[in-house]
Amino acid sequence: MKIHEYQAKQLLRDAKIAVPESIVARSAAEAADAFTKLGGPIAVVKAQIHAGGRGKGTIKSNPEQHGVQLVKSADEASTVAESLLGKELVTIQTGPAGKQVQQVLVEAGCDIARELYLGIVVDRAGGLPVLMVSSEGGMNIEEVAAKTPELIFKEHFHPDKGLQTAQVAILCQKLDITGDSVKSAEHFMTSLCKLFVDLDCSIAEINPLVVTGSGDIIALDAKITFDDNALFRHKELEELRDLSEEDPAEVRAGEAGLSYVQLEGNIGCLVNGAGLAMSTMDLIKLHGGEPANFLDVGGSAGVEQVTEAFRILLGDKEVKAVLVNIFGGIMRCTTIANAILEAYKQVGFNVPLVVRLEGTEVKEGRKLLAESDVDIIAATDLTDAANKVVAAAS
Repeated sequence: MKIHEYQAKQLLRDAKIAVPESIVARSAAEAADAFTKLGGPIAVVKAQIHAGGRGKGTIKSNPEQHGVQLVKSADEASTVAESLLGKELVTIQTGPAGKQVQQVLVEAGCDIARELYLGIVVDRAGGLPVLMVSSEGGMNIEEVAAKTPELIFKEHFHPDKGLQTAQVAILCQKLDITGDSVKSAEHFMTSLCKLFVDLDCSIAEINPLVVTGSGDIIALDAKITFDDNALFRHKELEELRDLSEEDPAEVRAGEAGLSYVQLEGNIGCLVNGAGLAMSTMDLIKLHGGEPANFLDVGGSAGVEQVTEAFRILLGDKEVKAVLVNIFGGIMRCTTIANAILEAYKQVGFNVPLVVRLEGTEVKEGRKLLAESDVDIIAATDLTDAANKVVAAAS
């Protein structure tokens, strides 16, 4: 689950991690009032959307307007907020459609001496969270990793023990952080590592991490996402969810207990199991097609879930064909066959449907489909299915 920058910074404040003073505004008047309350002489007005690259991003209807702008008066804060609110901001992460800005963050100016990068993720290969830092703050970290990987430094830490003082010392030395700034860096790094573990985060990224003229370490930006599987432990975090920032189809699928991710192709995929879903998409691409989605109904989906899955798939106007690829383990092929037939009655199929069944009760499941009056393209194996659905979508 993603949250906005202003929400992430409030979590940092609660953890006694330094951030600039800031006020959320949802109108031009509120932005002007926020500038006045912050006391000037400068502030930054920052569009709040669930996407990175806002500083370089531009308003779709006015490419001269960027998502992050410096202002020097209340009137200027009002003008900038007016140019952002209600508009679509296009960044490297939003795609050409952009995302609508519904609020801005008016943040007090900061005495920036240096900009650094800091991020925490789970290293699944190492089985531990890892703190990453770089001297190249403010830049796209993927670009830094690709072009100058030697400028990224890492320290793994145990979730129970946290980041150790010796590890902070190593990172400070590599970042050329000296003097009183070392103490500030230790508080910042250890506190953020603790927050990462305590809140079951999947990402905690500060870019840029600023060293001020007085040597303090401050989070000038903040991106935090949470592990959805752990949200049952954090009911307070669920209140931070902004559904307007999420794909409606993905929200709908989640409510039905389905795993769904929207993609950009034209072949809908309905499978059971994440590994099978990945293999299915790979085979579709191998044979010249493009998957329109990742949709995993799981191992125990019933008729209602499969019907809802079809509603979601067929609701995508870009979908020109659907591939159902089921391996019957816990789920029986007869169950999925009956679910397909029921979905046809309730939804109707307006595009070609290719079905490949394998596993428990596969003969019975295939027979049910073959004897029905539903126009289904049967496939004998995954390669056959991929070939047929790519041809059907064409």
